[in-house]
Amino acid sequence: MLAPISWRVPPRHYGPWEQFVSLLTEGLVVRGVDVTLFATADSVTGAHLVGTAPSGYSEDPGLDPKVWECLHISEVFERAEEFDVIHNSFDYLPLTYSGLVDTPVVTTIHGFSSDGIVAVFEKYNQRGYYVAISEADRHENLEYIATIHHGIDMQEFAVRQQAGEYLLFFGRIHPEKGTVEAIEVAEQAGMPLTIAGIIQDDDYFEQLVEPKLDGDRIRYVGPVGRDLRDDVLGGARALLHLINFDEPFGFSVVEAMACGTPVIARRRGSMSEIVHDGENGYLVGSIGEAVAAVRAAESIDRMAVRESVEEKFDSNRMVEEYLAAYHRVIELHPMRRAGRRDGH
Repeated sequence: MLAPISWRVPPRHYGPWEQFVSLLTEGLVVRGVDVTLFATADSVTGAHLVGTAPSGYSEDPGLDPKVWECLHISEVFERAEEFDVIHNSFDYLPLTYSGLVDTPVVTTIHGFSSDGIVAVFEKYNQRGYYVAISEADRHENLEYIATIHHGIDMQEFAVRQQAGEYLLFFGRIHPEKGTVEAIEVAEQAGMPLTIAGIIQDDDYFEQLVEPKLDGDRIRYVGPVGRDLRDDVLGGARALLHLINFDEPFGFSVVEAMACGTPVIARRRGSMSEIVHDGENGYLVGSIGEAVAAVRAAESIDRMAVRESVEEKFDSNRMVEEYLAAYHRVIELHPMRRAGRRDGH
C-alpha cells in the first residue's frame, strides 16, 4: 500500500488521501490480508510499516518534498517482487515506475489536479488498473476496473437528533471550496457560521475570510482532529459545501451525514451521487437557493440523513470492493502481460 507522504497515516487533522489509505489498510489487516504500508515513519498501523520519510512534509517544512517522494516511491518498486499487488494511492508519479516491474499496480485516482497530468494516466492506460472514486470523476480517455466510493468508519460518528444552532464550513480554506460563499449564505440566513479547516490559500484567507471573523457570528476554529470532528459536525444545523470545482468525492459531506447533519452542496462533481434533495440535504446552484435550503434543512429527519449513508459509504463496503478488485487484477494481469509480450 503506497500512501502519500504529505501527512501522517492516519492524518492528525487534515489529509483525505491519508485517511483513505488508513481506513483501507486497517480494514484489509482485520480481514487477514498481509499488508505492507509505505507511509511516513510516524504513521500508526496494524500493517507492516515501511517509513522512509520521517514525517509528512506538510507537517515539517524542513523536508524537501521532491527528495523524500523519490526515496519513498523507489522503496516500493525496488521491493515489487515481494507483493501480489501494489496499490498506488500516491497519484500519477508512481505510474512512471510501473513499466519496470511485473507486479500489477492498482491506482486509486483521487481526482485530477490539472488537465496536464492526464497524459501520464493515458500512457499507462493498458498497463495499470485504475479505480475511480466517483462516477463523476471518471475521465473519458481512461479505462477503469471499478468505481469505488470512499467509506468512513461509521462507528466514529454519532447522530445528533436535534438540529444545531450554527452552520458549518468544514474543509480546506481555498477559493475552490467556497469558504466566502458559506459566509455569505450564513449572513443572509441570519445564522452563525463556524469555519473549520486548514488554511491552504493565505491570501484568500487574509483578504476575504479573516475580515469577516468576529469570534461570535463568524468564527474560525482552525483544523479539527478526530477527537473533535464528531462534535463539530454533529452540532451544526447544516454543512455548507458550496464548492467552485468538480469535487471528486468529499469526505466531510459523508461524515456530516453520519452525524445526522444535512448537507447543502453546489451541484458539481460527485455531489449528486451523495446528496439527495430533501432526504439528506439539498443540491443548489446559487447563494439564494442555498439560503432557502438552510431554512428547509431544519425539517429534515436527522436519523434519515444517517441512514442514507450508513451502508453505502461505510468503510467495510469499501474494503470488500477493493478486495474484489485486487482478485480481479490478479486474474487479469497474466493475460495482459502475455498480450504485451505478443505485441497486442
